[in-house]
Amino acid sequence: MNTATTASILERPAQEPLATLDLGVGGMTCASCVGRVERALKKVPGVQAATVNLATESARVVFAPADQAEAQIRRAVREAGYEPRAATAQAGQEGSAWAGFAPVGIGLLLSAPLVLPMLGDLLGYHWMLPAWLQFLLATPVQFVLGARFYKAGWHALRAGSGNMDLLVALGTSAGWGLSVWLWLTHESPHLYFEASAVVITLVLLGKWLEARAKRQTTAAIRALHALKPDIAHVIRRNGQELDLPLDEVLPGDRLVVRPGERVPADGLVEEGRTQVDESMLTGEPLPVPKAAGGRLTGGSINGEGRLVMQVTAVGSETVLARIIRLVEDAQAGKAPIQRLVDRVSSVFVPVVLVIAVATALGWLVAGVGIEAALIHAVTVLVIACPCALGLATPAAIMAGTGVAASQGILVKDAQALELAHRVDTVVFDKTGTLTVGRPRLVAFVAPGGDERAQLALAAGLQAGSEHPLARAVVQRAQEQSVAVPTATGLRAVPGRGTEGEVAGRQLLIGSLAWLQELGVPLGSLQQEIERWQLQGATVSALVERAPGGLVARALMVFADEPKPEAAQALAGLRARGLRLMMISGDNRAAALGMARRLGLAEEEVMAEVLPGDKSSRIAGLREGGHVVAMVGDGVNDAPALAAADVGMAMATGTDVAMHAAGVTLMRGDLRLVAGALDISDRTVRKIRQNLFWAFIYNVAGIPLAALGFLSPVVAGAAMAMSSVSVMANALLLKRWRLPDA
Repeated sequence: MNTATTASILERPAQEPLATLDLGVGGMTCASCVGRVERALKKVPGVQAATVNLATESARVVFAPADQAEAQIRRAVREAGYEPRAATAQAGQEGSAWAGFAPVGIGLLLSAPLVLPMLGDLLGYHWMLPAWLQFLLATPVQFVLGARFYKAGWHALRAGSGNMDLLVALGTSAGWGLSVWLWLTHESPHLYFEASAVVITLVLLGKWLEARAKRQTTAAIRALHALKPDIAHVIRRNGQELDLPLDEVLPGDRLVVRPGERVPADGLVEEGRTQVDESMLTGEPLPVPKAAGGRLTGGSINGEGRLVMQVTAVGSETVLARIIRLVEDAQAGKAPIQRLVDRVSSVFVPVVLVIAVATALGWLVAGVGIEAALIHAVTVLVIACPCALGLATPAAIMAGTGVAASQGILVKDAQALELAHRVDTVVFDKTGTLTVGRPRLVAFVAPGGDERAQLALAAGLQAGSEHPLARAVVQRAQEQSVAVPTATGLRAVPGRGTEGEVAGRQLLIGSLAWLQELGVPLGSLQQEIERWQLQGATVSALVERAPGGLVARALMVFADEPKPEAAQALAGLRARGLRLMMISGDNRAAALGMARRLGLAEEEVMAEVLPGDKSSRIAGLREGGHVVAMVGDGVNDAPALAAADVGMAMATGTDVAMHAAGVTLMRGDLRLVAGALDISDRTVRKIRQNLFWAFIYNVAGIPLAALGFLSPVVAGAAMAMSSVSVMANALLLKRWRLPDA
């Protein structure tokens, strides 16, 4: 390697983290538009990935930060023929139920006189408007109301691709142009102005109904945005209250929350007692009592008491903001099945154009004349629009994630939602997930008889630890008013225990497995250990490094209680045909004791698993052909949650676990596990139903149109209704509720 090369490598800056940009994309109408926007974005220098969602009309772009990168991304969207918008432009706005109906209403008024003669023919009345009046009624519909189709279709042609707008523009223009030509060259001809005008009106009506349905699918995000109050009552240094906009509140500020008001930000209670409604976060209908030191979450509703709180997080750092991001991420995400749909739709429009040309040529060869040949080709173009295909998956995902969030189940990505219904094995962490997670020291056995002295040594060694078992020892010492000495030279041995010096004595506290590794003689304590383990307790020991070797000074017996709903939730999952497993770092006897209380069999228990080995156990299950869901709550569960096909984290646990999981259960209720699997099953079923009807509609409709069994008007109505039916089918998910265990 030469000097110049070495210098260039040394001077090269460390690789910057990738940035993510969310932006709205206006003007998309079908799955082909999605493909075109994605291709345009991926051509921008520095863009690593781009995902476009038709239902949310949004794009998520991952790119390497650079000067003007965001401007280049927005320019790429515009040059592809679409309008870049702010990502939150529509998130918080519901709008009127009739918003955007004006063009549809005008189209209906202008098209009605054109359709009435057709209805009259069915009743035996031969009404026929003069050709010039038909022209005057149809032309504004074609070129004013239909201008959007020409504009978007032209952009598609310039980009060398096709979309729904191009099909509508070509089909209706052919019908309008044919009518003008017949009017000018024939005496009393049959004209098709009503076909082009009605098709455009019906497509506009379908798009309006579709947009109205989309507003319902994004209701979950709008509801979450609405939870943030506009004003906070800030206590100034002089003790006076000042009303400030929420955007001006800072961490550390002291706020007053009056009865019935929403909590403005995350924080801790300083003064007062109350009950807080947190159902918007957890789905739990019962109010939660709060007193000094209690945690408050922004967006929850204060009950009957006046509170003074100290702010700990504001803006994008609050729990509510993170929930909104999770829901938005899931709704903007693309499920694996949608990628297949995108690939199909990218070639769909060119194929349809070829079929339309072949239809026209085929009818001409059959000798029906140019008029009939063009009408059949127009019908093919109109009925082939792949709107329903593009909406089938995202509409169901939006509805599914929205209703799940309202029930306390946050789905972080669409892939987790699509995979969860295939899960056949559910693995539960024991402590804090299946159990309450607050073990108590139920027995302290000191063979030497001086129990208080040994308890003081044990509490001194454990005083600095946050481990639940360590806190239980310290709590026992405090309850018995035992003076706790200070420990020095502390060293934690991961997955095994702690050692250090207390009152001049070298001590260690650890699991029985560690004691066996060290060769500690247990003597008469062995019978005590076996007796407690049979009862499902966790046993550890206090050991001293004496001149003659390691000596066991005391046994500590810990017991944790299973969660009240745990056995019922496990039975419900078993009734669904799922294989259940419990994974624990406890010794096998203690783990089996808890398993018996939960209704689990011996072969369903993985015991004495070190924290670092949990993920490898999950990987082993997956390699055995199982689709695995892991349910956990602790930092040491994070690798296993990430290794599973679907990770489910308890929101009552750590942030690390929630970041590693694809699904977050907003309260510690294990029945939400069945709920997450059930909403996945319902959502995937809706996706399949939508795709089936979208594909069947196109597969059946195109041949019928090519063979002359459909008219352009019927094709336009069918195309519009296909999109509406897909959205309506997806919206049925909003009726979903948690299944009974």
